[in-house]
Amino acid sequence: MTKQTEHKTPKMDTILSHIGINQDEATGSLISPIHFSTTYQHPEFGKSTGFDYTRTKNPTRANLEEALAAIEAGKFAIATSSGMAAIVLALEIFPVGSKIVASRDLYGGSFRWFNDQQKRGIFDFTYVVTEADMLAAITPETDIVYIETPTNPLMIEVDIAKVAEKAHENGAKVIVDNTFYTPIYQQPLVLGADIVVHSATKYLAGHNDVLAGAVIVKEQDLYDQLIYNLNTTGPVLSPFDSFLVMRGLKTLALRMRQATANANQVADFLRQHKAVKEVLYTGLGGMIAFKVQDQAKIPALINTLEVITFAESLGGVESLITYPTTQTHADIPAEVRASYGLTDDLLRLSIGIEDVTDLIDDLANALKV
Repeated sequence: MTKQTEHKTPKMDTILSHIGINQDEATGSLISPIHFSTTYQHPEFGKSTGFDYTRTKNPTRANLEEALAAIEAGKFAIATSSGMAAIVLALEIFPVGSKIVASRDLYGGSFRWFNDQQKRGIFDFTYVVTEADMLAAITPETDIVYIETPTNPLMIEVDIAKVAEKAHENGAKVIVDNTFYTPIYQQPLVLGADIVVHSATKYLAGHNDVLAGAVIVKEQDLYDQLIYNLNTTGPVLSPFDSFLVMRGLKTLALRMRQATANANQVADFLRQHKAVKEVLYTGLGGMIAFKVQDQAKIPALINTLEVITFAESLGGVESLITYPTTQTHADIPAEVRASYGLTDDLLRLSIGIEDVTDLIDDLANALKV
């Protein structure tokens, strides 16, 4: 009797490094080819290769979507033209009038769209700051729970499993923005979420050279609604951008580990500095927020930095510093920001993969001003 080999599910690092491999049977190309064609020839009348028109399905994008589903432990993934396109796509499958409980501390672009939907009477949002507040706000009237964890930029964490259990008991779906932690540190679908969204521009692609988003689900019904809307409205990711995201994903685990190691040391340095009032960091990932003692010195501090770049966005190999008040969260009214702790003395760091001593030296020099 022939002994059968047991096939084990590959671990995350293997899945990532093998993205795109064995996807081109025609040539055996190691890297997934970039299919630029917008339309596809039918073998004969009544038959299709599975690809008809690139808005509906593209071979390069399909390879990326297979990888996205695998790393988030989902069954289906959709690659979109931006992170905001992913968020809009995920929410627009729900009926007008849906009641949504959402994290108060949100990316400014998410708030801008949410606020617009509220004003137009399309969705009804209830915002909460803490996990306890979120659990208390979920009722039988709740249709959706929208979570950022950790939040942007205050780094507030929520127990996804606990929130999902309460949401499902009340018939609500759970959407999690997993941009900050990525599936390296958190797989929301495994923890009970229904939909995961990403700004793939950030850590997934990781090189500040492509705009992309992702939506991942387990349920066929949710996927069918999402893919119908995608095909109808067209916020798809281009073939070349799909290739760039796949290329970036191959080093995701390595980049996240290095960013985390660097961020822990940077956070320790900031906590001990007399010019720093408070440090907000969870211990995982590369995102740190900190509040300075003297808000008036922020422009000089930023202008003094040489290794860390003053720019919006996050999640790339280069370290960036952002002033949310005038950049990423400027669309949130000042009184609203202040009400939940996003004050004008706060700076946000996206720690990259540089030598950490260079980063700390750069911050030490800037904090002298």
